[in-house]
Amino acid sequence: MGTGSARSADTRHRGPVAEARQLFPDVWGRVRAGGLRGIPVTLAACAGILVLQLLQHRHATTGWVDRLGAVYANLPWWQALLRTPLSLFLPDPELPVWGLVLQVVVVFGIAEATVGPRRMLAVALLATLAGTGFARCCLWADPRWPLALPHADLLVRDTGPSAAVVGLGVYVALRHRAWWTAGAIVAAMVLEAVSIPNLAGYEHLAGVVLVLLLAAARAMGRGGGADSLAR
Repeated sequence: MGTGSARSADTRHRGPVAEARQLFPDVWGRVRAGGLRGIPVTLAACAGILVLQLLQHRHATTGWVDRLGAVYANLPWWQALLRTPLSLFLPDPELPVWGLVLQVVVVFGIAEATVGPRRMLAVALLATLAGTGFARCCLWADPRWPLALPHADLLVRDTGPSAAVVGLGVYVALRHRAWWTAGAIVAAMVLEAVSIPNLAGYEHLAGVVLVLLLAAARAMGRGGGADSLAR
């Protein structure tokens, strides 16, 4: 067996502790090497979240923020798509913004440093769109289907980077062959959706499912096998 095959086998069979010891120093080393100049998109995203948070709490600008970035499941598709890029960074006005900024700094920063800004933004937008699409499916579906939610829950404002954060977490973990980390995130999202059935939990799960499908398609396109996810 060659060196590459031995390394692949060791990666597949290592436990969560060994995985963490290899994953986090590697990621942290890449982040430190680039410094703040290595994550400009992440810093811009955090600044955008803080600015939007201020604007949406000002009487003179809250209407404009809602019209430009607020997505609702009953909006026309074209309008929802136009608002999605801004909605990704528009925080929920009822949640503490600093916790959200911390999530973005950590997860977006790691993703930008390891997979690059373009791929990071692409995965973030796709995960967000998956959540929005799921909300629309719930709105149109029969109320008796297993994942149905009350229409009132589906018509709330659907904004924020939470689905993108979860999707990027799974994506980066898969790229680093961190199977335990990816599995832990997926399990947490399933537990959230089952224990507290709400739109946010279902959208997080939808973002995760999309990333898993993208990873599977990538693996199949590169000849199959778990190791092809990280190429």
